[in-house]
Amino acid sequence: MEKSLDRQLEDTMNNHGVVGVLCADKQGLCLGAKGSANKQAAGAIASMARYAQELQPTSTTAPVICVETDSVNILIKSHEDITMAVYKVPT
Repeated sequence: MEKSLDRQLEDTMNNHGVVGVLCADKQGLCLGAKGSANKQAAGAIASMARYAQELQPTSTTAPVICVETDSVNILIKSHEDITMAVYKVPT
C-alpha cells in the first residue's frame, strides 16, 4: 500500500499548480505528504473535514473545503476513512 499511496501522491504533485499534497487517516495520522504540505497539519486537516461533514449530516457526499491564503489554496476532502489535502498556487 505504501508504494501505491506514494505513487498517487506523486501523480497528484504532477498536476498543474499543485505544490503539496497530504493524506491522513480518520484519526489525523499522516499517511503521506509531498511538497509544501506540513505533516504536522494532518490532525487539523482531518478534524476540519470531520466538522465540515457535520454541517450537512444528511448529505451523501463529503464536502470540499477550501482554505485560501495569500500564497496557497488548500483543498480538503474526505472519502471513507481517508482525508486528502491538495495545496495549490492561487490563480
